[in-house]
Amino acid sequence: MNHRVLPERPLPGHAVCLDLRAGSPDDPGAAVRAALDVPQPGGERRFLVVDEADGLVGHQLLYERLSSYGPAQIVCLAVGAHGDRTLRRTLALRPPAAGVLWLLDTGGDDKTEGRDASGDAALRPLVEVLATPEVFDAVLGSLGEVVHGVAVPAVRLLEHDLTDEARARAWRQAVEGLTGPEVPAGSASPEGVPGALALLLGESVPRSLSGHDWLPASGRAGARLAACQEALDDAVDGHDRVRGAAGLLTGAGRDVDLPGDIERLTEELARLRTAVADAFEAAGGTRLTAEHRGLLRDRGVELPELPREITRAGIVPALRDHTYDLIGRGLPLRSVAARLSALSARTAPAGSASRLARLDAICGPERLRRLGRRYPFTAGGSRPAAFALTGLLALLAGAWPVLGWFLGPAVGALAAVLAWLMLRRRPNRSPDGRIDGGGATGAAPRLVGGVLGGLAGAGLGQFLGPPVWAGAVALAVSAAAVVLLALRDWTRAVDDWWARADPEEAGRIVREIHALVVTAAVHDWLFADVRHHCSAGAGAAARLLRDLAETADAYGGGRTPDRGPERASDRMSDRMSDPVSDWASWEDGPSEPASGPGRGPNPGGGADTGTATWSWDDWSDAGEEDGWSDMAEEPPVRDRAAASYAPPSPPPSSHPASSHPPSPYPPSPYPPSSAQSAPAPAWLERRYGDGGSALVDTLVGDLVAGAVLLIDGCWAGIERDPGGTDHTAQTRRLTELLDETRIRLERDAAASPPPRYEGLRDLGALTSLAALTDRSERPDAARLTGVAPDAVARLLLTEDDPDSTVALCGPAHLRLLSHDPLAARQVRFVPEAMRRGTAGDDIWRGAAEGVVWTGAGRHAGILRLVPLRADVVHTVRAEEAGEP
Repeated sequence: MNHRVLPERPLPGHAVCLDLRAGSPDDPGAAVRAALDVPQPGGERRFLVVDEADGLVGHQLLYERLSSYGPAQIVCLAVGAHGDRTLRRTLALRPPAAGVLWLLDTGGDDKTEGRDASGDAALRPLVEVLATPEVFDAVLGSLGEVVHGVAVPAVRLLEHDLTDEARARAWRQAVEGLTGPEVPAGSASPEGVPGALALLLGESVPRSLSGHDWLPASGRAGARLAACQEALDDAVDGHDRVRGAAGLLTGAGRDVDLPGDIERLTEELARLRTAVADAFEAAGGTRLTAEHRGLLRDRGVELPELPREITRAGIVPALRDHTYDLIGRGLPLRSVAARLSALSARTAPAGSASRLARLDAICGPERLRRLGRRYPFTAGGSRPAAFALTGLLALLAGAWPVLGWFLGPAVGALAAVLAWLMLRRRPNRSPDGRIDGGGATGAAPRLVGGVLGGLAGAGLGQFLGPPVWAGAVALAVSAAAVVLLALRDWTRAVDDWWARADPEEAGRIVREIHALVVTAAVHDWLFADVRHHCSAGAGAAARLLRDLAETADAYGGGRTPDRGPERASDRMSDRMSDPVSDWASWEDGPSEPASGPGRGPNPGGGADTGTATWSWDDWSDAGEEDGWSDMAEEPPVRDRAAASYAPPSPPPSSHPASSHPPSPYPPSPYPPSSAQSAPAPAWLERRYGDGGSALVDTLVGDLVAGAVLLIDGCWAGIERDPGGTDHTAQTRRLTELLDETRIRLERDAAASPPPRYEGLRDLGALTSLAALTDRSERPDAARLTGVAPDAVARLLLTEDDPDSTVALCGPAHLRLLSHDPLAARQVRFVPEAMRRGTAGDDIWRGAAEGVVWTGAGRHAGILRLVPLRADVVHTVRAEEAGEP
């Protein structure tokens, strides 16, 4: 018995399939009990039963048991033999709740004892089609309209599927699209993250804390800060009083002690640094406690309550939104994990003790020594220039005849006196002389240059004899120039000394220290618990995503299907030992064509096993032969070259099975649904594509949507215990997600949507993930398989052509069928994914009235239900047949 005829795991919404034939792997009673235990949504109970035609009556109690839990709908595939001429069925298989499809020849060789693999191979696609709920309901309804509710099916199926290579390539690319490559963590940035996380990434202060007094003046550190500010203000005020004419010519700056103010500023700055460093060390841990708050209060740091902009309870929701936003941008799991790892490292609390290095950089010993250094006071510029300029001004003053001998040297003496006064009142000297940085103003060169220039000018005036008014003007100009130049030199020299001493740098240092204290207070003390929670949560999410990526890689790496014929027995043993199987596990085994009249290889690549093409003209009541006996000659079988499509054999895999990397998971229990090298029945046309443009993106979208659902269920655990590392449940659920997605890829190239995702907290808020979480909109079949559905439209739009189907009976059984053309019923079915053509338009153009649109599947075609003669079907009880 080939147990792969039926799926062991029913698909949601599909009919539950069970096999009651002799030799099935399960006892019939156990099979019925297992079928009854399968939940079916919506209260609809559908059962598709494969049974032997001569065993229907004997299984009467089993069929009745299927309805023991409530009304049930049953379609029975009764597999007959060449010698069958009548069908006995039980009362439980009467319409409208049940119907029988009598399969007298499925394409296998029924002349041998038992059932071979080729017969079961022909059953598999038929069972797959009938299990679809839309087709099941349509067939059962049609069976209720024929005599006895029993019909022989005439079938034509078109199968659109992927080649093995395309399927393996698409799956590999989909897993890679989900997981992504390993990437470095990089660095986290406040841009593009929720506001609660942005506060932790930067060094900004929440707006509600902008007016808080972190260092009150009554505290130790606040007092030092106020003393620094006071000393700086005194120094700035003294500088303002000293510079200018008042500082040089009057006694306005006589009591100003700039060196003392700077010295006091340096000392207070050092004390402030010591107080701040003491606070950093006292509360240098990574978690703030009540004891730490007391220590900080003793050292003059006042901490407020946690601001309203951020709370511990809001961190994990912000991490969830950030993670979903990254996934919504199309980043794979490992890239998202890398960004979360960077976020974890950036938000990890390092403690305020780590700020000591920054404190040393701001106010280290070197900066304090530079601030307290004594700088000399220099004025007057270069000495030769002062000598020449003073001599020139004295020469002009001495040009006054007679008086020039006195006025010329007097101007030089004035320049020297002003230079001496600058030296006397230099700003780098304390009034008491305790601190003196020294200085030079060039008084001697000015005096010498002025005397010599004045005498020269007097001699020149005596020689030239200018008028008195000219001498007076020259004297006024010279004297004014001397005074103005002295004031200029004084102001420039004072400002130059101030700039070199740079006491205002202390103000910048004070502001930087205050900002550092505020940053430490907010991020190292106030936000310590929140940062710790964020870092642990981001790290936990990153570890989860990496574990999921590794699980997906291991799954994808260990599930490369091997279709070689030499592996058939290995695959069979794998299926026997693996409890999980599905539609995708249906793999047609190669069958040998049977010999005999009317049997031979199909020119189109399918196996012509004697299944006849049926039409109303193939039988006649006027024949001399008895209708119950075999016909002497079989009717001619039409050419099936166009009916069966034989795709080229796929190229061998470039990666031998021995080169596959080791995987912790067993080989895939979900190979493609049919071996492409196996011949197809005459009524089945297979078309294989190399994958459409939307296949990989659709698979990635399905995997990502399922991963989002999986991750969404983990945030409560991350909130409760971020340090937990056991992801067994999540990896198991991811494996189930990969199984489910792989099954749909094998079943219908992912044309059917995944099961409805339940459990997401707020789908409406996840606007960036709306396209990922809602997977109901699917691409058309052409964009998934790469095979255009136009052939499906041409077949199904054919108006009631009996020659378009192949009856599943031998030529000897044609006389058993009803001769009324109007008695037959026809079910045309097409997957919704094939509704659109390659250009995206509706190729049916409203003309496909009566077509059953199925939600999933890779098969489209026609099921013609041909009734039997009234005397062929007998309804009996098991007791009448002598059954127990």
